[in-house]
Amino acid sequence: MLKKLLGILILTGLLFCFACKTEQPGRIDRQALVSRHNVVLTQADSLGSLSVGNGNFAFTVDVSGLQTFPEYYENGISLGTQAQWGWHSIPNMEQYQLEEVLDTFESCNDKKIPIAVQKKGGRQEAAANWLRANPHRLHLGLIGLELLKSNGETAVISDLQNIRQELDLWTGAITSRYEVEGVPVQLELYGHQEQDQVAFRIKSPLIAAGRLKVKFRFPYGKDCHVCPGYDWSKPEKHQSRVEQQTDRQVLVHRTLDSTAYTVGIEWSGKGTFKENQPHQFVLTPDQAMEEFECGVLFSQNTQAVPLPDFKETGRESREKWAEFWSTGGAIDFSACTDPRAVELERRVVLSQYLTKIQCAGMYPPQETGLTFNSWYGKFHLEMHWWHGVHFAMWDRISLLENSMGWYDQVMDEARKTAERQGFSGVRWQKMTDPAGHSSPSSVGEFLIWQQPHPIYFAELFYRKNPEKATLERYKEIVFQSADFMASFAQMDSTDGRYHLCHPIIPAQEIFPAMQTDDPPFELAYWHYGLSVAQEWRRRLGLEPDPEWQAVIERLAPLPEFEGLYLPAARATDAYTNDARRHDHPVVTGAYGMLPHSIALDTAIMARTLDNILKKWNWESTWGWDYPMLAMCAARLGHRKAAVDALLLEMQKNTYLLNGHNYQDKRLRLYLPGNGGLLTAVAMMAAGWDGATAENPGFPDDGSWNVRWEGLKRMP
Repeated sequence: MLKKLLGILILTGLLFCFACKTEQPGRIDRQALVSRHNVVLTQADSLGSLSVGNGNFAFTVDVSGLQTFPEYYENGISLGTQAQWGWHSIPNMEQYQLEEVLDTFESCNDKKIPIAVQKKGGRQEAAANWLRANPHRLHLGLIGLELLKSNGETAVISDLQNIRQELDLWTGAITSRYEVEGVPVQLELYGHQEQDQVAFRIKSPLIAAGRLKVKFRFPYGKDCHVCPGYDWSKPEKHQSRVEQQTDRQVLVHRTLDSTAYTVGIEWSGKGTFKENQPHQFVLTPDQAMEEFECGVLFSQNTQAVPLPDFKETGRESREKWAEFWSTGGAIDFSACTDPRAVELERRVVLSQYLTKIQCAGMYPPQETGLTFNSWYGKFHLEMHWWHGVHFAMWDRISLLENSMGWYDQVMDEARKTAERQGFSGVRWQKMTDPAGHSSPSSVGEFLIWQQPHPIYFAELFYRKNPEKATLERYKEIVFQSADFMASFAQMDSTDGRYHLCHPIIPAQEIFPAMQTDDPPFELAYWHYGLSVAQEWRRRLGLEPDPEWQAVIERLAPLPEFEGLYLPAARATDAYTNDARRHDHPVVTGAYGMLPHSIALDTAIMARTLDNILKKWNWESTWGWDYPMLAMCAARLGHRKAAVDALLLEMQKNTYLLNGHNYQDKRLRLYLPGNGGLLTAVAMMAAGWDGATAENPGFPDDGSWNVRWEGLKRMP
């Protein structure tokens, strides 16, 4: 993998240097900036698959230009077809209920808190497993080519020669060129930006020879932890039925238990569409052609709908992508002399593309977006900050707003959780689904740092549109979130302080729930979130909430020991015990992700950051940790440390040829890393409230001559 990355970086570096010589003063040439990072592949790479999409739908292809060789990519960046609406549940024949997996935990002041956990043994374990795995995100179907060699054998991936595949970022087109036994094939693919549709055009003499066909395969849902999301072993458990058919169009109706959807397929010229085995269909173009166009629309609508043709889909994609890149923020590193700037610019451009197609839909995204399933395809709300805050900072805040309506939809579920646990307001879910169901977990259900996220988001919306309409739109989310936060903090009569009490697992997830109190990042976030909520009351002409104010004024201080901030109260061995320097170094988030809200000593934070940078177990970190460290260093004025942290050479800070943030063999892509990168870079360039220097997160020694436009300050 590293050899492949080295090759692409050399090519990118040459293009980058050319841009340095040719760019003119004035506004950034955005098309040149974006296009010099088009992804080009010249061989099959299981980690190099490419995607088109629109935020609510994504379609990922191999070097054939479609999804012809899924087995080759299965353990890499697999070939997904996923939509935000595409979910499936294995029937709950045993009628499992969340109440079956509740355990009661003691907190401060003799408070008893029921929490849904993973049980071991018998019905309770089965119930926890079913509730975690259902619903799961559904793979909607594979669209591939059937390529025949001259002897009639089906071509395998090694039979594709002289490969050149390119993702044109400015237009959203993926163009794939290759040869099969010397016969050329060219396939151009677009993803529609408003509908869950792809359209492609194939040019090849193989069509006239009857050696190129289009194959459609539809799977059952897969309730697996991390996988592509398809199951081919249960053909009897679902139906794929042709409902309408002409010589140019067909409608396939899909039924999987309680899930139903349709696949509309329309092509140019005459062709035959036949089922050759259950759930597998072949579209054979008329042999009078050497050029063939096809569009495929996936829809919850069970009726036939008009399909835009290839020409219309291509035009729409080109227009919408040009609009995306021409508006919002842009940052240009071509005048920088630090050799790492080339790679940073590549990561930034590709991360914008990936988060637009994977993270900008109607629900918070899963960590692997719409490519393959992780944690059964469910989304993790603590990651919503990393997926979405950058949209505001790059002046594309509407892409974050797309998923905010979901919080309204699931508020009743969140309120039930708070009420069951004896708290006010709403307790936002951790690992969840479109209906807002909580997933039993021995870790996730003890996390709390997702709770202030909606308040942070709402404040970003107000900064963009400081109007009463914004306050009215989001006040219920803000106030209900704050009500829970105030009631969750427990008063200790011995010190007169409000504490965040066990059972808690902090964002640094190595600490046991029943032994953890007052984690510093969560304390800082509680103070910030309640303070912002109180400000919203003032803006609306309301009196300050006295319960919120009591917590704000008497919240426990950040725990410290020997001049360093601790990851939790009483964790005094945090910087001497190797087992503690593990997982997310999230203490730095208290003054990186967050502004200086709570009483915080920047000298102590600086020493803490320095200790972490020197001694942390980096193999245990995750993709968003590096941007978090960079943001903390930037706020502290440690500019070189900020860049060094952002570009730390570690496996989990690897960005593949397609821009995906690679973690390990299990989690081959990780979109919180991409989103975190964009947040940190925007903050390091545009600054934050109170910052006065130009490009305050980049060294001012002349090596980082960063040009940018359209970026917004961070709170």
